[in-house]
Amino acid sequence: MVVAPPDTIMWKNGRLKIIDQTKLPTKLSYIYCDTVEDVWHAIKQLKVRGAPAIGIAAAFGVLVALRNSRGSTSEELVGKVDKAASYLASARPTAVNLAWALERMRAVAHRMKKQTPTNIMTALKKEALLIHEEDRLLCRKIGEHGARLIRSGSTVLTHCNAGALATGGIGTALAPVFVTHARGKRVRVVADETRPLLQGARLTAWELKRAGIDVTLICDNMAAQVMREGKVDLVITGADRIAANGDVANKIGTYGVAVLAKAHGIPFYVAAPSSTFDLSIRSGKEIPIEQRHPDEVTEGLGRRTAPDRIAVYNPAFDVTPARLVTALITEKGIIRPPYRRTIAAVLCGRPRSKKKATSNDSRRREKVS
Repeated sequence: MVVAPPDTIMWKNGRLKIIDQTKLPTKLSYIYCDTVEDVWHAIKQLKVRGAPAIGIAAAFGVLVALRNSRGSTSEELVGKVDKAASYLASARPTAVNLAWALERMRAVAHRMKKQTPTNIMTALKKEALLIHEEDRLLCRKIGEHGARLIRSGSTVLTHCNAGALATGGIGTALAPVFVTHARGKRVRVVADETRPLLQGARLTAWELKRAGIDVTLICDNMAAQVMREGKVDLVITGADRIAANGDVANKIGTYGVAVLAKAHGIPFYVAAPSSTFDLSIRSGKEIPIEQRHPDEVTEGLGRRTAPDRIAVYNPAFDVTPARLVTALITEKGIIRPPYRRTIAAVLCGRPRSKKKATSNDSRRREKVS
């Protein structure tokens, strides 16, 4: 049975409702976040995760923080927005969508600071709902652009989870798969398990199977062999932050997959909305990498699998150099190298030289067709 992707985040009757992704795949359950602390912990503990999704959750988290603001002056209300935004931004440092969404909420509050508290609250709610709706539409556009890269019968390898569970729509990396499947084309997916928290096994495999899409689960260290056997046609992953030069921060293990894809001559694509690009960062060397608790490695899913007091290194993300990325799939189209120039041209509208633009456009059409 084919089932539509679930709604990961909902604003219901003035309350924030999310899927508790730590319970998947064995149980699909929803929780309410009624305090700003609830939202912070939901983001930190990966109850809601995925760069776009945590940005959306944080935007609604600002509204949650203002729940008991009746009687506040406009100045006090703006101060509470600033405080809530700073607090929520501290939950996870790598995904740029978190700070991006919170800055949008902060900007609305400051723009409206001379308005009545009621008007400020109305504008903030409108902005949070807009961030959510925009992401739903962006995911669809990413899916449509990315589907051009998938031929009927192709097998896509993906790492971690970048589907509906990670966004406000049908996903980023999985969006092209969902669109291809909806158009009646055959598509298969190989999902990396994605250690240490198994987002590929628990979330991606669950999501794709639920949608009726052919999916095969593998351990992370099987990717090289699967590629060597010719069972992968292309790789599509998501991203948590993309630097101005095209370097990509994504779930730990993505860099290794990109190296393997390069070694086997397999295209490696990254799907992400324009909000995931951080043009203030020149390269991946400047992207902050979140370090997570050792228990995620030594006691994965609640069972100890390593000696007591063993030293653990547990970065949540790694950075894939732009030279390993075949193209970036965005809601504005497919961006190809040289990234520093083409990213700026597509996202900021900066002109390229006529000669080079013509050459790049021609090459892009040839590769996509």
